Amino acid sequence: MNRTEFIIATAIILLAAFALGWFAYWVLHRFTRVQGGDMAELERMAQQLHEAEETRDQALYYLETREAELTSQIAQTEAELRAAMDGLREARQEAEEMRAYIERMHSQG
Repeated sequence: MNRTEFIIATAIILLAAFALGWFAYWVLHRFTRVQGGDMAELERMAQQLHEAEETRDQALYYLETREAELTSQIAQTEAELRAAMDGLREARQEAEEMRAYIERMHSQG
Protein backbone atom coordinates (compact mmCIF):
# COMPACT_ATOMS: atom_id res chain seq x y z
CA MET A 1 0.00 0.00 0.00
CA ASN A 2 1.56 3.24 -1.10
CA ARG A 3 1.19 6.59 0.55
CA THR A 4 -1.75 7.84 -1.61
CA GLU A 5 -3.77 4.69 -0.99
CA PHE A 6 -3.10 4.99 2.73
CA ILE A 7 -4.30 8.63 2.79
CA ILE A 8 -7.47 7.76 0.83
CA ALA A 9 -8.24 4.78 3.09
CA THR A 10 -7.66 6.90 6.19
CA ALA A 11 -9.91 9.66 4.79
CA ILE A 12 -12.69 7.17 4.05
CA ILE A 13 -12.42 5.64 7.54
CA LEU A 14 -12.49 9.10 9.16
CA LEU A 15 -15.48 10.14 7.04
CA ALA A 16 -17.34 6.93 7.97
CA ALA A 17 -16.52 7.47 11.66
CA PHE A 18 -17.78 11.08 11.43
CA ALA A 19 -21.02 10.00 9.70
CA LEU A 20 -21.58 7.24 12.25
CA GLY A 21 -20.94 9.66 15.14
CA TRP A 22 -23.27 12.28 13.67
CA PHE A 23 -26.00 9.67 13.14
CA ALA A 24 -25.61 8.40 16.73
CA TYR A 25 -25.85 11.99 18.03
CA TRP A 26 -28.97 12.62 15.94
CA VAL A 27 -30.66 9.41 17.20
CA LEU A 28 -29.76 10.21 20.81
CA HIS A 29 -31.00 13.77 20.41
CA ARG A 30 -34.33 12.56 18.98
CA PHE A 31 -35.04 10.23 21.91
CA THR A 32 -33.76 12.48 24.72
CA ARG A 33 -35.24 15.71 23.41
CA VAL A 34 -37.44 16.64 26.39
CA GLN A 35 -34.77 18.18 28.59
CA GLY A 36 -33.62 21.64 29.62
CA GLY A 37 -34.74 24.28 27.13
CA ASP A 38 -37.36 22.02 25.63
CA MET A 39 -39.05 21.73 29.05
CA ALA A 40 -39.54 25.50 29.13
CA GLU A 41 -41.15 25.35 25.72
CA LEU A 42 -43.40 22.50 26.84
CA GLU A 43 -44.44 24.55 29.90
CA ARG A 44 -45.24 27.51 27.66
CA MET A 45 -47.25 25.31 25.31
CA ALA A 46 -49.14 23.79 28.27
CA GLN A 47 -49.98 27.29 29.52
CA GLN A 48 -51.19 28.32 26.07
CA LEU A 49 -53.30 25.16 25.86
CA HIS A 50 -54.81 25.90 29.27
CA GLU A 51 -55.62 29.48 28.19
CA ALA A 52 -57.15 28.20 24.95
CA GLU A 53 -59.33 25.75 26.87
CA GLU A 54 -60.51 28.54 29.18
CA THR A 55 -61.32 30.72 26.18
CA ARG A 56 -63.21 27.84 24.59
CA ASP A 57 -65.19 27.27 27.80
CA GLN A 58 -66.07 30.96 27.97
CA ALA A 59 -67.16 30.92 24.33
CA LEU A 60 -69.32 27.84 24.91
CA TYR A 61 -70.93 29.46 27.96
CA TYR A 62 -71.61 32.62 25.95
CA LEU A 63 -73.10 30.59 23.09
CA GLU A 64 -75.33 28.61 25.46
CA THR A 65 -76.51 31.81 27.14
CA ARG A 66 -77.12 33.51 23.82
CA GLU A 67 -78.96 30.48 22.49
CA ALA A 68 -81.22 30.45 25.57
CA GLU A 69 -81.93 34.17 25.10
CA LEU A 70 -82.72 33.72 21.43
CA THR A 71 -84.93 30.70 22.12
CA SER A 72 -86.82 32.76 24.69
CA GLN A 73 -87.20 35.63 22.22
CA ILE A 74 -88.42 33.26 19.52
CA ALA A 75 -91.00 31.75 21.88
CA GLN A 76 -92.16 35.23 22.90
CA THR A 77 -92.34 36.39 19.27
CA GLU A 78 -94.29 33.28 18.27
CA ALA A 79 -96.75 33.90 21.14
CA GLU A 80 -97.16 37.51 20.02
CA LEU A 81 -97.64 36.35 16.43
CA ARG A 82 -100.33 33.87 17.49
CA ALA A 83 -102.09 36.61 19.50
CA ALA A 84 -101.90 38.99 16.53
CA MET A 85 -103.21 36.31 14.16
CA ASP A 86 -106.08 35.54 16.54
CA GLY A 87 -106.88 39.25 16.79
CA LEU A 88 -106.76 39.60 13.01
CA ARG A 89 -109.01 36.57 12.59
CA GLU A 90 -111.53 38.03 15.04
CA ALA A 91 -111.36 41.42 13.29
CA ARG A 92 -112.00 39.81 9.90
CA GLN A 93 -114.89 37.84 11.31
CA GLU A 94 -116.33 41.00 12.89
CA ALA A 95 -115.86 42.92 9.62
CA GLU A 96 -117.64 40.12 7.73
CA GLU A 97 -120.51 40.21 10.24
CA MET A 98 -120.76 44.00 9.82
CA ARG A 99 -120.86 43.66 6.02
CA ALA A 100 -123.59 41.05 6.31
CA TYR A 101 -125.53 43.30 8.71
CA ILE A 102 -125.16 46.32 6.39
CA GLU A 103 -126.30 44.25 3.40
CA ARG A 104 -129.33 43.05 5.33
CA MET A 105 -130.18 46.62 6.29
CA HIS A 106 -129.90 47.79 2.69
CA SER A 107 -131.95 44.91 1.38
CA GLN A 108 -134.75 45.60 3.94
CA GLY A 109 -134.79 49.33 3.36
